[in-house]
Amino acid sequence: MLRDDLQKALKESMLAHDTATTGAVRLIIAGMKEKDVDARGKGQEKASDAELLSMMQGMIKQRNDSIKMFLEGNRPELADKEKAEIAVIERFLPKQMNEAEIEAAIKAVIAETGALSMKDMGKVMGGLKAKYAGQMDFAKANGVVKACLGGN
Repeated sequence: MLRDDLQKALKESMLAHDTATTGAVRLIIAGMKEKDVDARGKGQEKASDAELLSMMQGMIKQRNDSIKMFLEGNRPELADKEKAEIAVIERFLPKQMNEAEIEAAIKAVIAETGALSMKDMGKVMGGLKAKYAGQMDFAKANGVVKACLGGN
């Protein structure tokens, strides 16, 4: 489904002569193809949607880091370009979870995995990434998991 949406968006943006959207969608598709090559190396036909959503979350994180640097370097025009790319990428991600939903999901995964301490953090984060790829910010979730497991 995600792959079809990306191809459709690419065609529509090209027909509309929307170069910003076309460029951003092409970057996503290039990342998708790279993930597919990695998946074939692992014996899979193609990358899963969860892997693609995770990749797009990473793309957004990279752009947010770039925005911060561009604003510090007094380059607002480059920051605006990055913000536009983020808007395009976010169109293909599922609705993001709010803090209450993130905390509830973390507590559910902790219960499912039987996690008791910080030693089980990897197990919990792995479960979250498998179930909620593209729906939550795992950097924020990391802090909540630590708090729930008594790491803070």
